[in-house]
Amino acid sequence: MNTQRSVIIGQDGLARPPWAAHDPMLQHYYDTEWGMPVRDEQGLFERLSLECFQSGLSWATILRKREAFRKAFRHFDPDAVAAFNASDIDRLMADAGIVRNRAKILATINNAAATITLRADGGLAEFIWSFKPPATPEPRTLDEIPTVSEASTALSKALRKRGFSFVGPTTMHALMEAVGIVDTHLLDSHRRGSSGVWPR
Repeated sequence: MNTQRSVIIGQDGLARPPWAAHDPMLQHYYDTEWGMPVRDEQGLFERLSLECFQSGLSWATILRKREAFRKAFRHFDPDAVAAFNASDIDRLMADAGIVRNRAKILATINNAAATITLRADGGLAEFIWSFKPPATPEPRTLDEIPTVSEASTALSKALRKRGFSFVGPTTMHALMEAVGIVDTHLLDSHRRGSSGVWPR
């Protein structure tokens, strides 16, 4: 087994995947947030939006800009974002603190409106969590972690039907990992099973 593709034991004695083993910001995110259940509308809309902006970029880039994103997008309040107009778009395109991608900005505003519409059918959180699969991966190495799944493909298709954009199967798989719907922590990681959604 290539040990660089499995867990790394940190100076604190805890086992983490390579991506979370060295950068203090990523380590903190991994230890405290990644993979923990998010079941509220605003929280899920934020994660959905950040995953949209992450497409084609590193997660570290998005995480470093997270507070700027929150400020720029009114803490990802769907009602506030859905009301953004042309001047807001100009403001966002001029904001060096975020990723200035017009298509992704427009998608986020569009997705806020779609989130509001979804409230009539139980809301975004209930909708996304309804795609929780019957089983979760059990990877020992990074190579064994899938980047897409039947569940994420189905979620992507369903969200598109509901008017969402920038919600491809790979992006939705990353979302499902980040909010605890699947557990892709490596089996030897100290975080495996920590969400309470899946057994260790």
